[in-house]
Amino acid sequence: MAVTRSAAPLTGLLPRPGARSGSIVADAPGDGPGYWAGGPSAVWVDGTIWLAYRLRRPVDAGRGYANVVARSEDGEHFETVAVVTSEELSCASLERPALVPMSDGTWRLYVSCSTPGTLHWQVDLLEASDPAGLPSGRRTTVLAGDRTTAWKDPVIWCRDGAWQMWVCRHRTDVPADGDRMDTWYATSSDGVAWTLEGLALHGRAGRWDERGARITAVVPVDGGYAAYYDGRPTADDNWAEQTGVAFGTGPSLFEPLGDEPWATPRGGAGALRYLSLVPLPHGGQRVYYEMARPDGPHDLRTEYVPRPGLASQSS
Repeated sequence: MAVTRSAAPLTGLLPRPGARSGSIVADAPGDGPGYWAGGPSAVWVDGTIWLAYRLRRPVDAGRGYANVVARSEDGEHFETVAVVTSEELSCASLERPALVPMSDGTWRLYVSCSTPGTLHWQVDLLEASDPAGLPSGRRTTVLAGDRTTAWKDPVIWCRDGAWQMWVCRHRTDVPADGDRMDTWYATSSDGVAWTLEGLALHGRAGRWDERGARITAVVPVDGGYAAYYDGRPTADDNWAEQTGVAFGTGPSLFEPLGDEPWATPRGGAGALRYLSLVPLPHGGQRVYYEMARPDGPHDLRTEYVPRPGLASQSS
């Protein structure tokens, strides 16, 4: 696919996280590699920023053990409203959730659930009348996957009753390649029954994103759509993904822009991934992302970008 827009004008509209220190929203839940706070999904609703994110321990201590739902008036200091645990959902691990406020005042949380003893992941939906009720909300599997396909880390929009999803796929038929990832585009009329429309983004041979490309945020720009995505060059770089930018004239197919990551941690090593961006009504933007510390843990961070440039996103 040929990109119809040059990279320079497009990337000039997009925040580049990691250049500043930002502020920590949630500290890693422990010291050392494998302790992560991150995988954010943020939305703005009536003057409040709502945030869902994942907490993780090392593999031998439980992996992704909780999804947290929190709220904030300033976008930096959050109050925990609900916690969904892997034990409650009878899964081996949780990854990045997707938080969606509904027009009727109810709430949805799409959770990424790992099947014990396998490489399989599925996406489940929790529904409740308010965010505090999500841990005990009605549960429905929306992307089940199968023995060779794992689905996780969805990004979800709902606009005027039309639903769109960008979801990470792992092929697990060859276990040694189970870390490889690409992104698929799906549509729905109700956010429950989804139709997979096709491959939206994949890595590039011989490039920094060869091992995979996972879309983490999609934003409308003049002439099309921009996507932030996580990528890495090798299997050894699993869990140390950095952030790239891709462009599509429509929402279903994207091509990466440039030959280098768009955003990397200060110093260039470790993870800067799972970026979620919230356009604000006055034109500024809040960016949330997971970033590695030099000693290994990952913190959930945020930056405020006052410069306008992106079209407003509504849920």
